[in-house]
Amino acid sequence: MKNLADRREWKRLPLAIPVFVRGTDKNGEEFLDFSVALNVSGGGALLVCRQPLSRSARLSLEMPSTPLPRAFQLQSPRSLKARVIRTASKDSYNLYALRFNRPLI
Repeated sequence: MKNLADRREWKRLPLAIPVFVRGTDKNGEEFLDFSVALNVSGGGALLVCRQPLSRSARLSLEMPSTPLPRAFQLQSPRSLKARVIRTASKDSYNLYALRFNRPLI
């Protein structure tokens, strides 16, 4: 039997990337939270977040960037849409496995 890592479609990169997360919490309230993606793959990410989210919650993630000179500015902020597919908790934080609506690559 294959283990979970062998069944994954995308290889995970162990990065700690700050992200702004927008969505709706378990109480139906909209929120904006500053969180961290602990690892990222072409198909999803592992997010650590204080917000209580339900499985299947839909989120929008945006990576903050430093101000860039006009010649290097991006056309628009990079926003990724994702859905929570698994939840867990560690200490006072929530861990969420996310699947991107569209693969990154």
